[in-house]
Amino acid sequence: MLKTHSRLRLIICLIVGLGWLLPAAAQGQELHGYALINDDASLQVSGRTVHLYGIHIPDTGRKCRSNIRPVRCASRAALALDFKIQGFVRCFVQEKNRDRSVNAICYLGRSTFSDGLDLATYLIEHGWALALPDGPFEYHASERIARHNNRGVWGFSVDSIQKRR
Repeated sequence: MLKTHSRLRLIICLIVGLGWLLPAAAQGQELHGYALINDDASLQVSGRTVHLYGIHIPDTGRKCRSNIRPVRCASRAALALDFKIQGFVRCFVQEKNRDRSVNAICYLGRSTFSDGLDLATYLIEHGWALALPDGPFEYHASERIARHNNRGVWGFSVDSIQKRR
């Protein structure tokens, strides 16, 4: 009876230990490769759908970028990412979602932190995304600056052209 009880306790400890390790394994995963931008501003990287971690992308309606052929129409955040990302990204998975997509912090370029540009920060600074309550502190600071400067959803329209005086 004592050996059975000890084995049962060992099995329970292993199951609990594996439960703690699985989220950590998800956080340690790295995706890198050529990025395609979806209309909802998520990315396709190495065959996975990647949502940028720590941000919310509000609905800004569909806008079209007509200076390229074929014309690309999507949300302003998707168009901003499409303009900025011209190739490879490196993403560090933070969470896995039920639909098999992931939430990740993504940087521009092939090498780790190649130019230091966090794509979520880029969207927040331009006013096309909002920091989630549990998002990194830097995202909240960038959002306050964008709000103060009336950028993107905070009031400044990048499409307006004013005559020089």
